[in-house]
Amino acid sequence: MSTRGNTRGVVYVHSSPAAVCPHVEWALSGALGRPAQLSWTAQNAAPGQLRAECDWRGPAGTGAAIARALKAWPMLRFEVTEEPSEGVDGERFCYAPGLGLWRGRTSANGDIVVGEDQLRTLVARSRAGEDLAHRIDELLGTAWDEALEPFRHAGDGAPVTWLHQVV
Repeated sequence: MSTRGNTRGVVYVHSSPAAVCPHVEWALSGALGRPAQLSWTAQNAAPGQLRAECDWRGPAGTGAAIARALKAWPMLRFEVTEEPSEGVDGERFCYAPGLGLWRGRTSANGDIVVGEDQLRTLVARSRAGEDLAHRIDELLGTAWDEALEPFRHAGDGAPVTWLHQVV
């Protein structure tokens, strides 16, 4: 495990087939080093699918470990957030079928942070205004936000589970 400071975050499993739910819990358990039991509820945006969310605490980098573990099931829709901690930027991971995994750094208020080297590379490789706009959308994860937004709203008011990583 990392010696970096502890942090916390949230896992949103926006949609999962019922048969995959135990695998999601096993994946979370492996990433956190402790059993994870989620409260699954119906996902109204995808009839027949279930959703769950949980808060977690653990060393910096745990969000990446969770996202890596969950992306093994390409039919899931999920997001993982990790708050910034001492010397470490926050992160957000989004996964949607057909799009794959997107990862972005986040500021203290949750905004996506784009570094100056990323911007310089983007400008150097962009051929026109529309191309630049498309590449900015990619950096910001716009396609993932659009794909996940209906599932986010369908989860309003759902129960949250607290999970803590064994340190």
